[in-house]
Amino acid sequence: MDRPETLADIRYDLPSAAIAQTPIEPRHSARLLVDRGTSVEHRTVADLPDLLEPGDLVVVNDTRVLPARIRMRRPTGGAAEILLLENRGDEVWEALARPSKKLAPGIALTTGDLRVEMGEDLGDGRRLHHLDSGERPLLDVLDEVGLAPLPPYIEEQIDNPERYQTVYADRPLSAAAPTAGLHFTAAVFTQLRQRGIDVATVELAIGLDTFRPVMVDRLDDHVMHTEWYHVPAGTQLAIEKADRVVAVGTTAVRALESWAVSGNSEGRSNLFIRRPYEWNVVDVLMTNFHLPESTLLCLVDAFVGPRWRELYEIALGNNYRFLSFGDAMLLSTDRPR
Repeated sequence: MDRPETLADIRYDLPSAAIAQTPIEPRHSARLLVDRGTSVEHRTVADLPDLLEPGDLVVVNDTRVLPARIRMRRPTGGAAEILLLENRGDEVWEALARPSKKLAPGIALTTGDLRVEMGEDLGDGRRLHHLDSGERPLLDVLDEVGLAPLPPYIEEQIDNPERYQTVYADRPLSAAAPTAGLHFTAAVFTQLRQRGIDVATVELAIGLDTFRPVMVDRLDDHVMHTEWYHVPAGTQLAIEKADRVVAVGTTAVRALESWAVSGNSEGRSNLFIRRPYEWNVVDVLMTNFHLPESTLLCLVDAFVGPRWRELYEIALGNNYRFLSFGDAMLLSTDRPR
């Protein structure tokens, strides 16, 4: 099969019953579908240290999810909602807003100590907004008025917002969770290090293209929005010493491969990974099961080729849980080291 060209090439039937609505406890009890090339194994994330090898390097995206979903009021008293995507500096944020047609530039929304002024239309539903939290730090106010930006296919807010954060989350930068990392626990990290498997971090500020389906039929016509990334010097050094690089999640993949392709350890990436793609850094990928018609599915296809369809069919047939709060898979590529 040639590389995916249209939405039909990255489409599959996802029953609503397969979409996980709540996180599993404990985190590392999530199931893990291990691809062996011609066969699969059904394991759990708790088994991950035994599935990797001494000398491997596990790389995670340690950005923290912002409380980015904010319910507000228009000057008329009507309801509005914004979803923060990224800080553009000087308290100007890129965000989605609704009801968009009633939110002309200059209109101010309010809730608690937060005031948001509508700004420039960037297209694709994105707007610039100026956030004003008065004398208080903005992040403190967001913690009070904002909600976890759960995807729309999750029908209710969760009781504990920390379950939409990884246990290693650090700087609040992202508009969605790096969901493969939600399965990790302190116990898994301890066992990795006991096995001689190091862990390193990258940052990728997860934005629109990570969670929005492709909106055009031909993939060549899809325009990737940029996302900020950073690959620290310590991570670069660890990669040089590693036997294999194990990326936890597609966002870690995009940070690592953006660094390799551009030569820049920090910047903005619009890298759209599609088959055929020459992998530069990543040897093993741990990732959740993704939405149909998404760029993330294109990335998985670039990693294992059309076999992803067989793996997804096996997962659905064995009642794996899909999407953000769902189970995961472990994939390997045969690129030369």
